[in-house]
Amino acid sequence: MLKTTGMILEELHQYASPADKLSRLVKQGKYIPIVKGLYETNHTVPGYLLAGSIYGPSYLSFEFALAYYGLIPEAVYTFTSATLKKKKKKIFKTAFGVFTYRDIPAPAYSYGVNIRVEGAYSYIIASPEKALCDQLYKVEGIKNYQELGHLLLDDLRIDEQELQKLNVDDVSVLAQKYGSTNVRKLSRWLEKRVT
Repeated sequence: MLKTTGMILEELHQYASPADKLSRLVKQGKYIPIVKGLYETNHTVPGYLLAGSIYGPSYLSFEFALAYYGLIPEAVYTFTSATLKKKKKKIFKTAFGVFTYRDIPAPAYSYGVNIRVEGAYSYIIASPEKALCDQLYKVEGIKNYQELGHLLLDDLRIDEQELQKLNVDDVSVLAQKYGSTNVRKLSRWLEKRVT
């Protein structure tokens, strides 16, 4: 379970020095520090359940979400998330894994995200369409449709049958929100191939 320093110190208020007691509990492994002021009590919790609490506002996206949905074949060991108005990429290396955060445009931020609940944890993750748009947004300018196809099918190794399952209308709406040539190209490319 995630706990803040304040929550733990409140629980330990009966001790003469709650902060010293917390330090001892961390050494004993009862609390695992994640980032300053945030601890986890479960050693086996999957990292993606913690991503939104480490740095926010944020939602899981990019390579992590593409792998989560089976769009790319590779396993992804970094928890990649999209943020809003942070201006620079952030990386946190923790006992639960490596977490990276990068900005996307504000108009596109809240469209196409889903809240999921697993036990006592909840997390926000991009839809498959949104994750692909986020991924293309961070790529340097794609010159033409041939280059886009090469990136999607050869570099990212997205299965063409999986691309056929994407909601073209959602990608079209997202293309308007990103203001990105890459995402607009994706929208037109999918319309030609899927419809």
